[in-house]
Amino acid sequence: MKAFMWERYGPPETLRMAEVEKPTPGANEALVKVLGISVNPADWHSLRGKPVFSRLTLGLLRPKHKILGVDVAGQVEAVGSGVTRFRPGDEVYANLLDVGYGGFAEYVSVPADVMSLKPANLSFEEAAAVPMAAVTALQGLRHHGEIRPEQKVLINGASGGVGTFAVQIAKSYGPEVTGVTSTRNIDLVRSLGADNIVDYTTTDFARSGQGYDLILDTIGNRSVSDLRRALAEGGKAAVTGFTSVAKLMGVSLRGGKDIAQVEAHVTTKDLELLSELIEAGKVRPQIDRRYPFAEIPAAIAYLEQGRARGKVVVGVV
Repeated sequence: MKAFMWERYGPPETLRMAEVEKPTPGANEALVKVLGISVNPADWHSLRGKPVFSRLTLGLLRPKHKILGVDVAGQVEAVGSGVTRFRPGDEVYANLLDVGYGGFAEYVSVPADVMSLKPANLSFEEAAAVPMAAVTALQGLRHHGEIRPEQKVLINGASGGVGTFAVQIAKSYGPEVTGVTSTRNIDLVRSLGADNIVDYTTTDFARSGQGYDLILDTIGNRSVSDLRRALAEGGKAAVTGFTSVAKLMGVSLRGGKDIAQVEAHVTTKDLELLSELIEAGKVRPQIDRRYPFAEIPAAIAYLEQGRARGKVVVGVV
């Protein structure tokens, strides 16, 4: 099979396409023919080995995993002896962040507990856009923010990969949702269901005087004090992204019960919930660009620019 080999830290063009052996599924795994992939900030951060302390888990001098990529959708080709929930021919989607990566390939062995049947109303490319970004949004809103219908919810970075899912997921719970974005993305965020829009080029939500019961910061570009200033009494903030190590450390060290750092861990249960929301028409992936498999490095390079509106996906044929 073809796969992009991850042999050293560096820019996207360091990835090398090669012919490698097709994996054999373990007892609790399924062999999936990959038909759709999405790229995530986790991919380019890992590719570059940044922040540097992440190499303690990724590999000090060189990556310990040979194939990068975490979000896939495809068709089950074979299952291990311990797998009972899936069978050959099933259309599935999965996230591989916690199980050793491997998504930038034509086939991958996927543990059954990070996989679900894909939403029937999505293509494979659209389905691949869901796991990492949508579960991050879901866990930030539900597990950390304890979202409720009576809340005022603010999504910082509402037009990005996580943000576009977060606006839709938040609205499905019934609260008043405000999206923070740039001027060029106002119409997009409004189309996702946001009740209010804050254009960050003209307005600072942390100094507007409005208090929010729940803030989901998908960028991580605001300080702990900024987030606390924008919280209503008893409110909570969840931070899923970071533009610098300083911001990450600030939330980790100074955040208390009211500000949490979100580290999403995808499970079948979360994917099944997202499938229900998608099939009910309450959530839909927003696709910015599509790339062929051979152009995965270009897809990562585009995402790294930080201007993607929604998700960047890859088709595998």
